[in-house]
Amino acid sequence: MTSQVETADTVETYEFQAESRQLLQLVVHSIYSNKDIFLRELISNASDALDKLRLESLRDSDLGADTDDLHIALEPDAEARTLTVRDNGIGMSRDEVVRLIGTIAKSGTAEFARKLKEAKQAQDGEGSAALIGNFGVGFYSSFMVADRVTLVTRRAGEGEGTRWESDGKGTYTLQPVADAPQGTSVTLHLKPEDTEDRLWDYTDGGRIRDIVREHSDFIPWPVRLAAESAGEDDAEPAAETINSMKALWARPQSEITEDEYKEFYKHVSHDWNDPLETIHTRAEGSFEYQALLFIPSRAPFDLFQQGARRGVNLYVKRVFIMDECESLLPDYLRFVKGVVDAQDLSLNVSRETLQQDRQIQLMHRRLVKKILSTVKAMRTKDAERYDTFWEQYGRAVKEGLLSDFDNRETILDICSFPSTHDAERQTGLRDYKSRMKDGQEHIYYLTGESRARLENSPHMEAFRAKGLEVLLLTDPVDEVWVESVREFDGTPLQSIAKGQVDLDGEEETKEGDEERERQEQDFAPLLTWLASALSDDVKEVRLSTRLTTSPACIVGDEHDVTPTLEKMYRAMGQEIPSIKRILELNPTHPLVTALREAHQRDAGDTAVTETAELLHGMALLAEGGELGDPARFTRLLAGRLAAGL
Repeated sequence: MTSQVETADTVETYEFQAESRQLLQLVVHSIYSNKDIFLRELISNASDALDKLRLESLRDSDLGADTDDLHIALEPDAEARTLTVRDNGIGMSRDEVVRLIGTIAKSGTAEFARKLKEAKQAQDGEGSAALIGNFGVGFYSSFMVADRVTLVTRRAGEGEGTRWESDGKGTYTLQPVADAPQGTSVTLHLKPEDTEDRLWDYTDGGRIRDIVREHSDFIPWPVRLAAESAGEDDAEPAAETINSMKALWARPQSEITEDEYKEFYKHVSHDWNDPLETIHTRAEGSFEYQALLFIPSRAPFDLFQQGARRGVNLYVKRVFIMDECESLLPDYLRFVKGVVDAQDLSLNVSRETLQQDRQIQLMHRRLVKKILSTVKAMRTKDAERYDTFWEQYGRAVKEGLLSDFDNRETILDICSFPSTHDAERQTGLRDYKSRMKDGQEHIYYLTGESRARLENSPHMEAFRAKGLEVLLLTDPVDEVWVESVREFDGTPLQSIAKGQVDLDGEEETKEGDEERERQEQDFAPLLTWLASALSDDVKEVRLSTRLTTSPACIVGDEHDVTPTLEKMYRAMGQEIPSIKRILELNPTHPLVTALREAHQRDAGDTAVTETAELLHGMALLAEGGELGDPARFTRLLAGRLAAGL
């Protein structure tokens, strides 16, 4: 992140790397129209430090920390133009200062800048502000209102503290502090007030009260605002507690306003947007817990990245136990934020023992069912909000079809998929079933890279001709879950690119059956010869009932792995045997009938062999496959075109 440029009298000066300077400038000048947010972020950090100290002192009786009066102090100084946010929480060691205060440099400069540019081009102010949570730049929001920031901290149990200071431009300094108090203080050397730029006087007590009550009223620790000294005899200014300290999740829902829910969400998620959905629930009886969960309105940029922050905060009787408690929710619901407060867990529960804890497992099951039922109700009652949910989190939710077998049917019921029924709106499986034609026994689907490619696939021809709806599955996870999910609500799912497809209904006549038998007899010699000539590439050649305009297509056996899934496995380092597929021919296509006639005249003709190879290559290309030897295919195609002129 940084490089040391000089050391003098224990003061070490470090230079930010270029990418860190760039990110800092973005934070200061480009993100926030509401600069009040800096105080919310600093108070939230202080609250986290107090939570961690209380938990650490319960676990380690030898910590030697002072926990008698845990609180957050706000100390404005109008004369000096400073505002100090002080806590007596866990504090930081020197190494933690370097690592944690440097979060901005580890967030990904290029990704941050790209997201910000997209939000600005869309004139999306809320989208810009939401980046604070996604990229962890809360502390650096201080530089929106301050020319210089000084941080002094000492970790509980350690004898020496650390002082960090920077003007947010090119460098910062570090130096040891022998007599630093336990905890952390952040002193902002404030910029001049500028009302045109919405830069207010943050030494004004009234302004500070308003910000705390709006954004941090629910912080579980007292937030105390220091008053001006009443006289020279005062040892220190008096202070008043300016937040209510009410645990929001423990209060009756009828007493909580929508604004309080929104502000609590912003506290636990560090997101500037309002939540898409709030879930406030409790369980009573033999095992009690309270939960206040939120579905964000935007997916985090790292939703599909390894090592991303996930999990909700776990409390026991309002005592903070841990953040990012992954055991409470499955990975496919990793986007859910919030708090779970259990009444009967041990305060010493560890991450290692959580997965085996019976009560945690019980909470896990109940919370998952509650979240899924909430989404299901959202789909029924508020289609617009559901559409937003599915657009943001659908790919993640579908992962649950592979891991959560107990809730698979419910997950399927809240899924939406593109289909041939409507080019604009996706459909649910239950809606699909309501539109199935008389005699239709399957839910048909096709997987691939894009809707456009699937719609133009030869596999679609007969289904389009008969007006049969097909799901168009284009997410990578779709390739995987359809291999294990065989039915929905008693109706089998069937890929139109696998196995035999029989779309004939009762209206099919005896003459039609006889016509197929005649075709089988007429084409039998060609099919046998093709199976031998193309044996390196296909395991069978047969006539097709799914083609109407294309000469040929490639299909798989019912239980074969798809080519896309085969590529995915290999990309993950899993070597699997190459799978030969089936070539199907359209017996009514002029190219196929001409090939049959040419084969009847002279099966050994080079032109017949080359045409057979081209036919197979064309079928591969039509489904988006890869040719084994593109150069040879091009030469053969050029030769056959020239011969036909």
